[in-house]
Amino acid sequence: MKKAMILTIVILSSAQITTAQEFGLSFSYFLPKNGYFSTPISPFSIRGLGVNLNKVMALEMGVSLYRMSGLNLKDLPFESKDPLIGPNFTIFVPAELVFQFPTKNFQFDIKGGGFFFYAFDNKINYGNFDKAVQTFRSWDVANSDLDFKNHPGFGWHTGLELTVYPSSQFGISLEVNYLMGQAKFPLEGTHTWATISSPATSEQASYPDSKIDFTGLEVSLGVILNSGGGGGSQKKKRR
Repeated sequence: MKKAMILTIVILSSAQITTAQEFGLSFSYFLPKNGYFSTPISPFSIRGLGVNLNKVMALEMGVSLYRMSGLNLKDLPFESKDPLIGPNFTIFVPAELVFQFPTKNFQFDIKGGGFFFYAFDNKINYGNFDKAVQTFRSWDVANSDLDFKNHPGFGWHTGLELTVYPSSQFGISLEVNYLMGQAKFPLEGTHTWATISSPATSEQASYPDSKIDFTGLEVSLGVILNSGGGGGSQKKKRR
């Protein structure tokens, strides 16, 4: 499954490079809620592919392969301000309706839609997880040994993009998206714990409702190159 997903991204990348009238290079960053700063893996990120429905509305989609440094979990009996899983690889596929307002020298877009994501090669951050459990249970020492199962996730997003065209040949783009999604991530295993007054003890641990929290800001800054001339048109970007 992993190989098929990566192959799909490569095929999309190859197809769109040759057909786009406008394409661009950009730096994208994901700042997850209670997580670590993350970036896509170049060149496996294609965004802004779509069609104009009319002069104001367009449909866009894309695909990115992110290297997530750390994401948090939710729906646990305790909370953590630090990420509980990661690093991992995450395939992110957004689809959105775009309201575009072009002028001669700039274009302003308002976006909103849904997305699919799938995280693989996951790791539990036991340092942060054990610290959170230890605080919640008032233990002096805690060591966890947990198994998990990956599931696909879904969510919604909304955002703004401003592209300024200093000339008809290129533009400078700034885009900000707010994402909110989740994926099932049930945990099963054991906790081994101890306190000053109690010897080491092992007990079963089960968190069947645990979910990956895919909430945060995605920020992109890029340069749009226009092979056909004229600014403020619908863009196809390669990141």
